Amino acid sequence: MGDFTLDLNDDQRSVRDWIHGFAADVMRPAAAEWDEREETPWPIIQEAAKIGLYSLDFYAQQFFDPTGLGIPMTMEELFWGDAGIALSIVGTGLAAVGVLANGTEEQIGTWVPQMYGDAADVKVAAFCSSEPDAGSDVGAMRTRAVYDEATGEWVLNGTKTWATNGGIANVHVVVAVVDPELGTRGHASFIVPPGTPGLSQGQKFKKHGIRASHTAEVVLEDVRIPGDCLLGGKDKLDERLARARERAASGSAGGGKNAAMATFEASRPAVGAMAVGTARAAYEYALEYATGREQFGRPIIDNQGVAFQLADMRTQIDAARLLVWRASWMATAGKPFTSAEGSMSKLFASETAKKVTAQAIQILGGNGYTREYPVERMHRDSAIYTIFEGTSEIQRLVIARTLSGVPIR
Repeated sequence: MGDFTLDLNDDQRSVRDWIHGFAADVMRPAAAEWDEREETPWPIIQEAAKIGLYSLDFYAQQFFDPTGLGIPMTMEELFWGDAGIALSIVGTGLAAVGVLANGTEEQIGTWVPQMYGDAADVKVAAFCSSEPDAGSDVGAMRTRAVYDEATGEWVLNGTKTWATNGGIANVHVVVAVVDPELGTRGHASFIVPPGTPGLSQGQKFKKHGIRASHTAEVVLEDVRIPGDCLLGGKDKLDERLARARERAASGSAGGGKNAAMATFEASRPAVGAMAVGTARAAYEYALEYATGREQFGRPIIDNQGVAFQLADMRTQIDAARLLVWRASWMATAGKPFTSAEGSMSKLFASETAKKVTAQAIQILGGNGYTREYPVERMHRDSAIYTIFEGTSEIQRLVIARTLSGVPIR
């Protein structure tokens, strides 16, 4: 048996330090400005593209890291820099994962490069799943995709919401209902190519946090796309739907994977790593502040009330990172999440980020409550981790169902 280690190897440490340098030197100095502007930080994304940090090649290398730690390491360092800017840089990745999880090799090779563009002409992509009446409840999805036999095209109609890069993306990945009678098993994912008529941006949301990341509605009105834009292909879809109908007729459960859930299952540990990065940033700032800030003639870290908070913060951050690394390693090693380890990692890390950033504000006192200090922004940013890609309540439901085998509601 090989030696057990949690140490990063030399290559991983080199990449980590490189990303950390970009986060410290480029992202952090610009964080407050883009948070106030509430706009996509295109110049920062372009700087990332110039050095290869925003590129298909880089994320493919991290995705295929045999230890499974490439992606969580990357996410932690970027979100240590700033969550809003980081999400603008990595938001395309969710759409890319949607294609990787459901598409054919040809579709992956065709569409994923178009999601990123290049350093001279940067592009972004959007994954569109949530709807006004279908967030956690993906079974309530109403966006329809109907196959036009005469033209060999799919016709999409509906409204998506909470889409990162929605409306400004070069490529949109849209989850839609192809067979309403099958519930979530009747969903499929589609590529909407750039410039397709009928797709438009709806409301752009003004958010509490991650304000440098563009979030908007995507409206689909008689959007016609070629038949080969169905991820996985029609033959595979027809086979999956046939199996689902047979199971439905016999009263048995199952019927194949859900298109949206396949994407979220692959990305939950990565979201946990994002939360760890934000929590670590707040902790480090609070630690530095507590060491230098004096009250009653001594640094405030000399007080147990402050020191014990910092001890708890660091302990929770390290525990969260270990859960994220375990889930990421399991996914890479092909080990099933028999105890919902992916959901565990996201649940604990996201709740830790909210708690730690709140404690950082408390340690800074009145200063922490102002926008002159970054922990206020970090606290606002942290709220999203317990909401997107499955709320904390949904994660607990997934974990409880997995552990008990009971369809808990």
